[in-house]
Amino acid sequence: MLSPSSSHQSTPASPGAPSRRTMLAGAAALAGATATAAATAGPATAAAPVAAEAAAPSASGRGGRTVVFRDVRPFGAAKARDLVVVDGRVSDRPAPHGAKVVDGGGRIALPSLVDAHIHPDKTTWGGSWVSRRPASAIADYVAQDVELFRSQRRPVVERAYGLMSHAVSRGTRGMRAHADVAPAYGLAGVEGVAEARERLRHALDVQIAAFPQHGVIRTPGTAALLEKAAREGLIDMIGGIDPIGFDNALDDQLDVVFGIADRHGVGVDIHLHDRGEKGMKAMRGIVERTRALSLAGKVTVSHVFCLPGLTDRELGAIAEDLGDQDIALTTVAPSDSLVLPIARLREHGVRVGLGSDGVRDSWSPFGNADMMHRAHILGWVTDVRLDDELRGCYDVAAHGGADVMGLAHADFTAGAPADFVLVRGECLPQVVVDMPRRDMVVHGGVVVARDGEFLA
Repeated sequence: MLSPSSSHQSTPASPGAPSRRTMLAGAAALAGATATAAATAGPATAAAPVAAEAAAPSASGRGGRTVVFRDVRPFGAAKARDLVVVDGRVSDRPAPHGAKVVDGGGRIALPSLVDAHIHPDKTTWGGSWVSRRPASAIADYVAQDVELFRSQRRPVVERAYGLMSHAVSRGTRGMRAHADVAPAYGLAGVEGVAEARERLRHALDVQIAAFPQHGVIRTPGTAALLEKAAREGLIDMIGGIDPIGFDNALDDQLDVVFGIADRHGVGVDIHLHDRGEKGMKAMRGIVERTRALSLAGKVTVSHVFCLPGLTDRELGAIAEDLGDQDIALTTVAPSDSLVLPIARLREHGVRVGLGSDGVRDSWSPFGNADMMHRAHILGWVTDVRLDDELRGCYDVAAHGGADVMGLAHADFTAGAPADFVLVRGECLPQVVVDMPRRDMVVHGGVVVARDGEFLA
């Protein structure tokens, strides 16, 4: 969890005392996100103009009947139309007489967003201010993690729930939540996030990754906890962290992580901050094990600061390997020199998602779990100007994260999940820049937030 949650005015780190940001600086240039064409659903017929809310969720957490969202503009289309939702999915068929109606008031309808990398167990969101002390190395930050955990009066579930429900109110439909696993915590982080996930199952799709922030090998007892979390079905992904730079045990760490994944049928999501040859050697080890264990499509590498500094030829070679093994990547767009070259990676079919990382934790006072803001940050650090480039930033935050998590695109086509957000605005590029209030958030055809407030 070493990458910063930067503000929209992020700049490359400057020399001085080590900080979360300066520890990560030093890679090379980026390429911007690409735009994708957005499809819209076919027109729906009018329905009875009566109800103000959507249908109550069914037992599965999805809408259980037909709802018409009237007078909305998918992707900022010039002409408003009705959007018909049947059992939580977009329909291209006419709405039956008497269907529930929700008035969109001419607002823009956009796909809900996916946070492909966040740490809700570490947050102090909703609590008292925490004053942070200087730190000079990763071990110092890790030690402060433990101190903060022990000082919190609110349990993990309460803090995680507060942050995750806030994310929903800002338009997030899904997230991959990394929870620390170490002898200092046991499985408290994983269990707390799992409980918060259950409470939010009607509003948010969540995958949980067990994250060995303290190291897999360097901290005895961690590997056994990771194994237990996977064996007991508490997690969806098994994590790792800088096999060379932090754990100093490339083969041992990867053998443990991939072995657990192979034995228990879970995915892999490894934090990789190492740059240069250390990072590339770890990447090659990840590719080799993915191929050897037939785990294609089940492996993600987060941050991957070794890629932006590569030559175009070097990047093309590793991107070809990643695409061949369907290894996904995530970035939190921390700076212009550390954000992944998304467009180039996509040329090779590499799935790339965007995340918000840590939010008001011991590492940094910044962060807000607002993925529209993160799309804005992506545009800021990549210095985009054109409308298509701004649309591309939103695409990474919405469909890119969905691809990483294996979720269907919420693209308003027939059969797509009815997961969308309604905002006032002129067009999608302007929304990315202005980040207007989320007037309504819909998940599975059910209104789960209004006027920026989560509806419990």
